[in-house]
Amino acid sequence: MSDKDNKGSMTVAEAGRKGGETVRNERGREFYETIGRKGGATVKAERGRSFYEEIGRKGGETVKAERGAKFYEEIGKKGGDRVKATRGPNFYEEIGRKGGQKVKKLIEEGKRAARAAMAAQEGAAGGAQPQEGASQAPAPSGEPAGPNQNE
Repeated sequence: MSDKDNKGSMTVAEAGRKGGETVRNERGREFYETIGRKGGATVKAERGRSFYEEIGRKGGETVKAERGAKFYEEIGKKGGDRVKATRGPNFYEEIGRKGGQKVKKLIEEGKRAARAAMAAQEGAAGGAQPQEGASQAPAPSGEPAGPNQNE
């Protein structure tokens, strides 16, 4: 027996499409956004971040195999042109400057942390080391110690 033997009956696909249209018309786009967010949160909780990384990688490989590397070049250019048109030509200069400042700050913080760690390690290894330029020999009695004491 076929799906449409009875007059007025519809296929499962037709019923699903009709039901989907009814829900869309009654509840609107926000409904689908809400259930999508809830579903995404549930999947994330059940499968973790690595699941999304894996399906993203697989999807990227599939698209690359089907469309070629040139596809990514084209959509990247389109996206860049769109951002430039939307935000103006100075946008890239501004974010480049901000990025450069952030990198500089991170490098400085890293250097400070490395110096502090080295100082702590030296302090733990055998006491404080004399500062650069300080005399290592004790001053003769009655005379103040100075930076050029041994000269």
